[in-house]
Amino acid sequence: MTDVGLVLAKLSVLREHMDRMERRRPASLDAFRIDADLQDGLALSLLVALQEAADIALHIASDAGWAVATSYAESFEVLGRRGVIDPALARRMADIASLRNRIAHGYGGVDFERLWREAPGGVDALRAYTAAIATFIGS
Repeated sequence: MTDVGLVLAKLSVLREHMDRMERRRPASLDAFRIDADLQDGLALSLLVALQEAADIALHIASDAGWAVATSYAESFEVLGRRGVIDPALARRMADIASLRNRIAHGYGGVDFERLWREAPGGVDALRAYTAAIATFIGS
């Protein structure tokens, strides 16, 4: 059985970091390029938000006895296959997981222009995800 209190706590952290992502992304790419603190802040908030989202997905799938995901991207695909989230949203979340991995592990360096461009869509996907999860747990 899914621990609703745990999921609600993770949703709270996830929402806080989505808000931080929106605050930390300047309107101008040029302003973002020259501000390493904004780059680091936005990257960290994306990393934390996605980590919380993946933790929720893994928790739900594990408690339900569904497939054990071997990656963060797959954790969202499991929820998509089970109808917890829309399959299209699962793919969007998997894309964010890929960006999270580049940040966390430094695969080929972090493309801060890509981060700046994709942040608004990422926040939109994360908001849709939080709404779907809240519906799933009945909150």
